[in-house]
Amino acid sequence: MADPEAKVLASLDAGDVKGAATEAIRGYGPQVLGYLTAVLKDEDDARDVFSQFAEDLWRGLPGFRRECSLRAWAFKVAWHAASRHARDPYRRRHRPILTTEASKIAASVRSTMSTYAPGGRADRLLKLREALDPEEQTLLILRVDKGLSWEDVAQVLSTEGTPVASAALRKRFERLKDKLARLAKEQGLLG
Repeated sequence: MADPEAKVLASLDAGDVKGAATEAIRGYGPQVLGYLTAVLKDEDDARDVFSQFAEDLWRGLPGFRRECSLRAWAFKVAWHAASRHARDPYRRRHRPILTTEASKIAASVRSTMSTYAPGGRADRLLKLREALDPEEQTLLILRVDKGLSWEDVAQVLSTEGTPVASAALRKRFERLKDKLARLAKEQGLLG
């Protein structure tokens, strides 16, 4: 699938926030939902957080400052939604069902995603990833699976007032690779 960034930005420039948000959720939604499922380790939680992501993206898109790629910004919105979910389990369980336009689009994207079928080596590799904390998983997924640049990954993991340096992420990534290699060897996945 082609990167929807140009289309989304053109819609924003034309003042069509609804069209821009719809295109952004449809274009990046499958990647974001896959990321959330991997990080949260629970399909139901991932779907709930994905709905929150869609709402947050819809509301936040008019304020997108274009300091990073739209794709990186979408993952940042998802990371923040997942972080809020982890910090506030009571609110997560008692959140009202949303029926807004963003929720309808999110439901459409979720319905097109297939679920993971466990089995063999792939299942053991998934278990290795599950041994990582959410920030380590985010680093791995965004850099390796999604191919984001170090600058974009730093943008996703940065918070207001607490920027993350891309050089520090590269060092953390090296330590993460060593950790995964050690775990894989312990589980007999490496020769």
